[in-house]
Amino acid sequence: MSDGTSAERFFDAAIGLLERVRREEAEAVRSAGALLADTVEAGGRLFAFGAGHSSLAAQDVVYRAGGLALMNLLAVPGVVGVDVVPATLGSALERVDGLASAVLDTSPLRAGDALVIISLSGRNALPVEMAMAARARGVKVIGVTSVAYAAETTSRHSSGTYLTDHCDVVLDSKIAIGDAELTHDTIPAPFAPASTVVTSALLQAVVATAATALAERGVEPPLLRSGNIDGGHEWNRRILDTYRDRIFYQR
Repeated sequence: MSDGTSAERFFDAAIGLLERVRREEAEAVRSAGALLADTVEAGGRLFAFGAGHSSLAAQDVVYRAGGLALMNLLAVPGVVGVDVVPATLGSALERVDGLASAVLDTSPLRAGDALVIISLSGRNALPVEMAMAARARGVKVIGVTSVAYAAETTSRHSSGTYLTDHCDVVLDSKIAIGDAELTHDTIPAPFAPASTVVTSALLQAVVATAATALAERGVEPPLLRSGNIDGGHEWNRRILDTYRDRIFYQR
């Protein structure tokens, strides 16, 4: 099988997943967008969290041209992407009980805020505890996960629950267990993960929905512009100054 054919198969798989989430998650996207809009309108702050590669989708909606300026990254040292050496330490930290509560205790998150938690499997202690502890603090939680894991794997949290059990809105990425879309006769392991593509698209759809919902209510959505267009920096300075008490990546 040629490289070109493998590339085409991956694109087909990713497009198929995007079409499926567009069709099957439309109501969840609307609900998540409305939740973010409600939070912004009520004076709350927005946060996004993901561990390991799930952090990529969280980072994609923070300080992003065309995105909501109020979206802040809730960072847990050692699990943001693969920034820790050895990288396997990040995976181990996801399974540590108590870590999420310690992070929330020292974070700016408070009642009335909204937190997006991205976890492909939704089974590890960190995202499960993060959702549980956040909701206990009066924070609304949007979970982005593959629901299939909750049906076919064992929870790694002491409660035996999954991220899906502790969210106000759940967005199902539809990613198959193992997160690899392709196989090949001479390759012993499946390959070509699509979770980042699909999860990022889902979150951008939610942000777009929130922005439109705010505009329809007569509220200017606090959007950032690209600094590479004329007037972009001036626009962003105005937005960042107006909402400085709700933005934490500037400090």
